Amino acid sequence: MLRLFLCRPTTWRTGFRVARPQPLHTTAIRYNSIAVTETPRGAEQETREIIALDRLLRIVRARSNPDVRTIMPIRTPGLYAEHLSHVIDGAGVSHSQSQVSQASADTAPPSARAMHDSYSEVMLPLRSNAILFEQFINANGGIRTGKLMEQLDALAGSIAYKHILGSDVHSLGSIEDRGLYVVTAAVDRIDMLKPVSTSQSVADLRLSGNVIYTGRSSMEIAVKMEALYSDDSEPLTLMIGRFSMVCRDAATHSSRAVGALELSTDDERQLFAYGEGHQKRKKAQSLTSLDRVPPSSEEASVLHSFFLANGKAVRKLEPTDATERVTMKSTRLQNCFMMFPQERNVHGKVFGGHLMRLAYELGFTNSSLFARGPVRFLSLDEISFKRPVNIGSIVRPPWTDWDAMFGRCFDVC
Repeated sequence: MLRLFLCRPTTWRTGFRVARPQPLHTTAIRYNSIAVTETPRGAEQETREIIALDRLLRIVRARSNPDVRTIMPIRTPGLYAEHLSHVIDGAGVSHSQSQVSQASADTAPPSARAMHDSYSEVMLPLRSNAILFEQFINANGGIRTGKLMEQLDALAGSIAYKHILGSDVHSLGSIEDRGLYVVTAAVDRIDMLKPVSTSQSVADLRLSGNVIYTGRSSMEIAVKMEALYSDDSEPLTLMIGRFSMVCRDAATHSSRAVGALELSTDDERQLFAYGEGHQKRKKAQSLTSLDRVPPSSEEASVLHSFFLANGKAVRKLEPTDATERVTMKSTRLQNCFMMFPQERNVHGKVFGGHLMRLAYELGFTNSSLFARGPVRFLSLDEISFKRPVNIGSIVRPPWTDWDAMFGRCFDVC
């Protein structure tokens, strides 16, 4: 779910005040499962966690080795034309499978790593490199947030490989050689703490992160984006996010064990506890999903009360307090995208960061049309990657937005 902020009307953009549509819903939280034993976290608690996470990530960076911070394990995909020729004539299939099986069988147990071993950072010198800035600039002279999401997803993948293979590995090699690969399972949360830039002020950006929690085959990676307005200025944290990555076996495509985290300080144990708590909440929420559990009597009562209070107005779309009512279905917007080889990842599938950018930009477009004024991205609750997307696929993501309980914020799903 994408959360955006309706900015104050500006004369240069609209020339008149935008009337905000009247909300047509209320908010209900599910409590119909015994698995949910925690009370919902409030905004204040989430804010405290973000501030603490930012502080702890700074400590991890200070403990990391400066010589390996910018090492990013990468694998250059082969030519797509060669890939097609192998698919068509079946050449090299048996040889490739035997290589993968042998690599999987010969792999030693995963090694435990320190939390700072996976720390990685990449600089985007937007302030000092006009050519690079041209690749990220938006229509208003700022930065395209969707392009930054692509960079964060690529960074999270490199961090995951760094944890598995070691901090000084420059090249991933082939899947056949390694016998494993890493995929993005979900983007659990992204919070935009401050605007990335304005047309008058553009900063160099530092993207960084490290593994903060490991399960058997999963890794939670915390990433953040900082602004550097001058060479001697203190970095200003703009964005903090969490990615869930999963390691898979190259032969069987089933989950594959990753090394545990060696926790040597109280700060690292606190970071690990954050990640562990996030995973527990995700499991509890999945148990109470509507895909598994029918609506509770409390939820049915909320829906019925809403219908009695608003049903007549919704059916007639009666204006209230000089504002208009907008049905949820009327805000539906969708687009079709063809997936081309240029957007493939090292596994020959569509790059997850590219899909995330398309989803974000479609949601932002929807929000702008709905608000009829400038909007600003605040947070993203979750993007889940259910299955890989093949090259040549046609993706059609629908989006519907509705007002949230906050004054000038609304969510897009």
